[in-house]
Amino acid sequence: MSNQPDIRIRKATRADVAEIVRLLADDHLGSQREKYQEPLPPAYYEAFAEIDSDPHHELVVVETAGAIIGTLQLTFLPGLSYQGSTRALVEAVRVDEHHRNKGIGARLMAWAIDRARAKGCYLIQLTTHNERPDAHRFYLRLGFTSSHTGMKLVLK
Repeated sequence: MSNQPDIRIRKATRADVAEIVRLLADDHLGSQREKYQEPLPPAYYEAFAEIDSDPHHELVVVETAGAIIGTLQLTFLPGLSYQGSTRALVEAVRVDEHHRNKGIGARLMAWAIDRARAKGCYLIQLTTHNERPDAHRFYLRLGFTSSHTGMKLVLK
């Protein structure tokens, strides 16, 4: 019997926003920065509308048996470096804790890599928090390299 459930990766809809926020809040780091509550703060829906209306952003969900069990955001960044190449930036990758270690994250990332190639991107990049060693191992297994030091400045 396969360890991988039948999944579908599809574009997120407004109706998916609460489940996406649930996934984002579903760990010790996310629970400190997200507000998964009923009703959701309007800022989540405003952000979704902005993402959904911009062709440089793709927010997707992983669905199985009608349940949202994963998500990621893929952003396409045109630039002058690498001779005018476009980069794909992966953000907010999450798989529901009850569905981890079943190959879903690898399938989701394979989808993102294929999508970036289809859009003509030169490379795909992401950041992962220092407190996520399991995620670091996961991305290294997928062929990502730890080539840069990421830095952030919180503005609010």
